[in-house]
Amino acid sequence: MGTISIIGSGGMAAAIGGLAAKAGHTVEVTSRDAAKARALAEQVGADARTGTFGVAPVGDIVILAVPYSAVLDVVKQYGEKLAGKLIIDITNPIKSDFTGFLTPEDSFGAQEIAKVAPANATIVKAFNTQNAQVLAAGLIGGHPLDVFIAGDGAQAKARVSAFVKSLGLRPMDTGQLSMARTLEHACMLWLGLMTHSIKHTNFSIRVSLLG
Repeated sequence: MGTISIIGSGGMAAAIGGLAAKAGHTVEVTSRDAAKARALAEQVGADARTGTFGVAPVGDIVILAVPYSAVLDVVKQYGEKLAGKLIIDITNPIKSDFTGFLTPEDSFGAQEIAKVAPANATIVKAFNTQNAQVLAAGLIGGHPLDVFIAGDGAQAKARVSAFVKSLGLRPMDTGQLSMARTLEHACMLWLGLMTHSIKHTNFSIRVSLLG
């Protein structure tokens, strides 16, 4: 097991951090709000540590667990301190009223992050179709949750897949980073189902294998 650095202190940071600590990973939590970072590290337990916002993360895997509205500024602030890191983008660039996306029509969230990240950082999309409460539970009906992954480079995706498996979840490779656009639309699908059909958040999008 390795060290995982999480930038953010909200529900998804807590869910992923809790699963990672339980799986035996060392967790570093960093936030612009140092008090929130300390509180989350205490919640995660298992000797989770608190990092300093803007300082090079300890982990080789860095999880961006901040709202999309803030993520580009966060990545720019870290700058070259993210050089060589494997960055997991869990964000969704969706407008607050769910009517569309915050990205240019010819782009998508993960691509916008890649534009401002160091050239030798690797961006992999993952976890963006999961709800924090459901993710923390880890199983639905006795089945592991599906975590859809998109990224360029088999080695990077293999590392993310291994991390996902270590959390007791099922990684599902969807293709190159360009597929992150589709995964961001899948989150919009989740929001549509939650708003108009299911009426609650206690569900997950998954793949069912027949036969």
